[in-house]
Amino acid sequence: MIPFTFGLFLGDDLSEIPVVSVVDDNYSVRRAVAAVIRSAGFTVEVFGSAEEFIRSHQMPCTACLVLSVQLKGMSGLQLQSHLAAAGRHIPMVFIVASADEKAQALAFELGAVKVLDKPSGGDKLLKEIRLILKPRDRGKSTNSSFPGP
Repeated sequence: MIPFTFGLFLGDDLSEIPVVSVVDDNYSVRRAVAAVIRSAGFTVEVFGSAEEFIRSHQMPCTACLVLSVQLKGMSGLQLQSHLAAAGRHIPMVFIVASADEKAQALAFELGAVKVLDKPSGGDKLLKEIRLILKPRDRGKSTNSSFPGP
């Protein structure tokens, strides 16, 4: 029997393992969202603020960012603008606590992939993450190494 290793599964480049970063200042929300994402087999990193995410070493390997629009300190929209200005275009799924149409429109204008209402079912969030992380046609087989259907 051949032992399972990520190298055998994904190839020798471990940078192909997608990291989903979650930024929310509410500990309970952060924990619940991370648990849903982990349950689907993704690697998750959590941050309590936009500033904490910016200071982290996870930004370069984040393949998808799930974040709240309203955060203490720098808002989710300000983080989105900051990353765009720095040339970092990370696909984002925003989670909003209220139906703030102005914030939703601005998030999309700045490049958000999806805006979901809080609370939103885990299935909706996972569907969006899977769409974001779906392998692009890069000359590879259609065999997906990412979790989920």
